[in-house]
Amino acid sequence: MSTGSGIPSAPAPTPTTTTPDSRKSSMFSSLRIRNYRLFFAGQVVSNTGTWMQRIAQDWLVLSLTGSSAAVGITTALQFLPMLLFGLYGGVLVDRLPKRPTLLVTQSAMAVTGLALAALTLSGQVQVWHVYVAAFAVGLATVVDNPARQSFVSEMVGPDQLQNAVSLNSANFQSARLVGPAVAGLMITGVGTGWAFLANGLSFAAPITGLLLMRARELHVVERAPRGKGQLREGLRYVAKRPELIWPIVLVGFIGTFGFNFPVWLTAYADDVFHAGAGAYSLFNTLMAVGSLVGALLAARRGTARLRVLIAAALAFGTLEIVAAVAPSYWLFALLMVPIGVFGLTVNVTANTAVQMGTDPAMRGRVMALFMMVFMGGTPLGAPVVGWITDTYGARVGFAAGGVVSALAAGAIGLVLARIGGLRLAVGWHHGHPSVRFVPREREQLATAA
Repeated sequence: MSTGSGIPSAPAPTPTTTTPDSRKSSMFSSLRIRNYRLFFAGQVVSNTGTWMQRIAQDWLVLSLTGSSAAVGITTALQFLPMLLFGLYGGVLVDRLPKRPTLLVTQSAMAVTGLALAALTLSGQVQVWHVYVAAFAVGLATVVDNPARQSFVSEMVGPDQLQNAVSLNSANFQSARLVGPAVAGLMITGVGTGWAFLANGLSFAAPITGLLLMRARELHVVERAPRGKGQLREGLRYVAKRPELIWPIVLVGFIGTFGFNFPVWLTAYADDVFHAGAGAYSLFNTLMAVGSLVGALLAARRGTARLRVLIAAALAFGTLEIVAAVAPSYWLFALLMVPIGVFGLTVNVTANTAVQMGTDPAMRGRVMALFMMVFMGGTPLGAPVVGWITDTYGARVGFAAGGVVSALAAGAIGLVLARIGGLRLAVGWHHGHPSVRFVPREREQLATAA
């Protein structure tokens, strides 16, 4: 299927997802489904706790070590298991029932948060404890992430998949508004340990929601049988489909180099503006405002267009470069809003395009590859970005991430345009300079005339 620009887009599961009426009325339509409402409500609570722990974890490491590189190492350890074992997690998810699997992974992450809270509140915490906790959460995420991504389709069915994926992102970003703000108050008021405790207890909500679901209302998806070669089968499946492989490549570059905000924002709050934990919390909150806007806009779109993905990725990288040289605290803070809008647009559009273009029997493996590339690149990028930030300053580190993101978006946009039979045309359109993609046939006819 092609978009109006000629660049291929992920096929919509049914024609109803692309009608004008459905676009206007579908922003919250998947919440009419009881099982998904339970899931959504549980995730609101749990995601808020997760963001509280992320802020507290980054600030605790910076307090213990005074090093942006150490913050980068913590982030890297949390995502390293996804890089090492992500594809195997996808194979497991395609074989296992999703709801019991999620009960196990959510419980494991709850125990990790409670253990870190106990160490911090008792005054015994050391930086290696945080490293171990981050790695443990990463191990649970290897299975939890593709299981949650795949379970959405079982709750809502194909007709509501894009809406539910977008609302999941809106859910996550809404929690991102509350979590950092509460975490900032807790850190400055009573200490980081209470934020870890709140996160550990927050997992009671999604676990309860999973237990209350009605199994008979889930959409049955045939599980893959145990067998050899399933990992290679998943890789071959993606490699043959440009509408899957190129969005995954793009989010790999952006996830590795463009999403290292824990490293950059702690450095900006502490070293550039000397404003402390409150500024770090504010930066994350403003970015979450933009991300929430981006998620809600994505929920209204009828299709996942790859041209939107490329344009958002270019804007995201460019805005990071602009923010890197922002001279004042408030200008930098305000730029977090559009960065959040375009960053979330990249994430949701790529996620939805890949899910909607994938056969349900392969979805666990494909989404594991997607998340492995998106999140698993962080162990490679975060220490490098942390070293650049420590050595050359926060502004150079932030700008470098933006440059890589923008270049990747431009290069992959040209590849997709070529696949879609387009060429870049530079000229005048209605008396104004124009840079756009046009079909090759049109350009050839113009040349012949």
